[in-house]
Amino acid sequence: MAPSWRLGACSLLTALWLLHCCSCGWSERTSGMAKGETKEQQLMSHERVKRGWVWNQFFVVEEYTGTEPLYVGKIHTDSDEGEGNIKYTISGQGAGTIFIIDELTGDIHATERLDREEQSYYTLRAQARDRLTNHLLESESEFIIKVQDINDSEPKFLEGPYIGSVAELSQMGTSVMKVTAWDADDPTYGSSARVVYSVLDRESFFTVDRQTGLIRTAVADLDRETQDRYELVVMATDMAGQMGGLSGSTTVTIVITDVNDNPPRFPQKMYQFSVSEGAAVGTPVGRVIATDADMGENTDMSYLIKDEEGGELFKVTTDGDTQEAVITIKKPLDFESKRTHNVVVEAVNKHVDPRFLELGSFRDQTIVRVSVTDADEPPVFLPAEGAIMEVQEDARLGALVGTATAKDPDKENAPVRFSIDPSTDQEQIFHIDPVSGAITLGKILDRETAGWHNITVTAVEADNVSQISHSSVSIRILDVNDNPPELARPYEASICEDAKPGQLIHTISVVDRDEPQSGQRFSFTLAPEATNNRHFTLWDVKDNTVGIRTQRSGFNRHEQNVYLLPILVVDTGPPALSSTGTLTIHVCGCDPEGAIQSCNATAYVISASLSPGALIALLVCMLILIVLVLLILTLKRHRKGQRMSEDEEDMRDNVIKYNDEGGGEQDTQAYDMSALRNLYDFPEAKSGSSESGPDLHALPQWIQGRVSGDGGAADFSLFKGYIRKKVEQADADLSVPPYDSFQTYAFEGTSSPALSLSSIHTLSTTSEQDFSYLSDWGPRFRQLAGYYAPGHPEEEGS
Repeated sequence: MAPSWRLGACSLLTALWLLHCCSCGWSERTSGMAKGETKEQQLMSHERVKRGWVWNQFFVVEEYTGTEPLYVGKIHTDSDEGEGNIKYTISGQGAGTIFIIDELTGDIHATERLDREEQSYYTLRAQARDRLTNHLLESESEFIIKVQDINDSEPKFLEGPYIGSVAELSQMGTSVMKVTAWDADDPTYGSSARVVYSVLDRESFFTVDRQTGLIRTAVADLDRETQDRYELVVMATDMAGQMGGLSGSTTVTIVITDVNDNPPRFPQKMYQFSVSEGAAVGTPVGRVIATDADMGENTDMSYLIKDEEGGELFKVTTDGDTQEAVITIKKPLDFESKRTHNVVVEAVNKHVDPRFLELGSFRDQTIVRVSVTDADEPPVFLPAEGAIMEVQEDARLGALVGTATAKDPDKENAPVRFSIDPSTDQEQIFHIDPVSGAITLGKILDRETAGWHNITVTAVEADNVSQISHSSVSIRILDVNDNPPELARPYEASICEDAKPGQLIHTISVVDRDEPQSGQRFSFTLAPEATNNRHFTLWDVKDNTVGIRTQRSGFNRHEQNVYLLPILVVDTGPPALSSTGTLTIHVCGCDPEGAIQSCNATAYVISASLSPGALIALLVCMLILIVLVLLILTLKRHRKGQRMSEDEEDMRDNVIKYNDEGGGEQDTQAYDMSALRNLYDFPEAKSGSSESGPDLHALPQWIQGRVSGDGGAADFSLFKGYIRKKVEQADADLSVPPYDSFQTYAFEGTSSPALSLSSIHTLSTTSEQDFSYLSDWGPRFRQLAGYYAPGHPEEEGS
């Protein structure tokens, strides 16, 4: 510890000892009070009690460095008469360790060095007991020993080191930041904790307020580009800066932030680049960059081209990552036209601070010289955007359409050869001369088929076929009047029988595939074969349409219900072309309101007379139709006679035509029984009739044989009984149709002289059988025998 501090501490201890001795003389006795008695109760009590504690406030100076225990004070009770019968004891914080007491006298001493910054006071309790009986003579009382502060703690910057910032070129006195020091000494006692601040280094650039610790700029020309940070040493001194005070220091770093106070600058006033004339649009020529002493966004800049010529051929953009100016080609370059281009490029700051405009212009310029090198270029067409040619659609083969022009742009001016891209002229309508580029016709044109032809002409250098270029040629086909006008569509009109004269029936429009230069105009007249009609007339509407009006009244649809009115249409040419169209007019019956009710379909041509040739053709057609009808009827009758003869000969032919064996008696849908019904529709034979020839001929042959063999009438009782039974069943069954028909029933009879034949069985065997015996079974099996035994002469003859 410093000698000055030791001297001050000894003086303080001496003063405190004298004060304690004087207070013992005039101290008044305090009345004894039980623990927990309030101060107000003490003030209200004016009676002097018999016993009570007598002491003053206890203090002890911190940081005592003496070799003997430090006297603190004395506890005493007024019942103590000095006879040594009372024993004093203490308890509480530090009792017996830090603080000891003389049991006989009550003197308290501190045995250890105390630090107020660790504990500023101690709370203890005092007791007075009878030495012999150990009984309490006074109620236990609490007292406090305060640690007296001395200036033993220096100020400390708890938040240091500090880092602050201030913008460059800030005004003098601009606040930067605030620093604060803390002193552990007692701020309520003396000046031990009163701190003042000062700058030990860089005081020429920054100052600090002595009381508050606020740091401010001391100059107005701080330049980040010269020095971007400063380090200060700030000191804090207690005792208000007086002699003997303690001090502490900290480091303060002040960063100078950037402002946009520097313009961009090109390191060079001229840059040179070269590029080939064949370079495509958008090809980079070169890069230049302007430097800026600022930092961050204050270095952001944009580039532009100042001269008009350079702006037409070149374009400049800014690379966002490198802040470079990229010069690219905007239009194709031509070595033959100009070999060198001087482009003025300017750099401009994007974020300009208006406070620093007075420092100068925040932009800079440089010249970029671009040298164009020669390159072998393909032929160039004139015009470059493509040619348009015209030709009449009636032009002859080989006629000249136009001439394609192209030349070599290089200095050598090599010869050029022309051709037509086959994919654009697949029909080879046009030809081109490879040397002159003359385009001629290879086929006859038709404007109505194609009004325009778009072809691509190719030009190559004769000595370098890799140098090739293309140009589109549009050929327009000019119209000539080669198509007659026609009615827009087949027209039909309807009039009422009571139509009035002059009534407008219909309006007809005309189309023409041609496109005359002066527009389409048409004239309308009735065809020569209808000029003598007295029924209708034409009315020109003057807009290339014509209206049809009635010329008379009193039409009768029963006499003539359709009129065909031929109309001749003529265009204006040249040459004038015409065509005839027909208007179909129907005469209809109408109600009183004029609504059409019905129309007939017979047509009569409005004509004065028919030519002989037309009459002869009409008669020939009618004769041919009549002959065809008679021929068809004859063939039908001949076929019908054949079928009838076959049916009369053998009823079983019908079974063969069906190509189906049927399902027996239960199958009512397999056969058409109409033939059987017709065949069985015969009169009953008389037993005594002598003229049996016609009657027998009407019966089937197998019945005829039975009748002729027996010499009497056939027995039909079996059939009659079967039919009667079926009729009764049908009458009783409500689900059958309400009529009787042999088609519903099938009855084969009792037996058959022939054995059962199975076509299925016959086809399933591979053995050869002789079916010639079938012809002996009668006429019914004659055709069946022909199928199974076609090789016998008998069947072929039959």
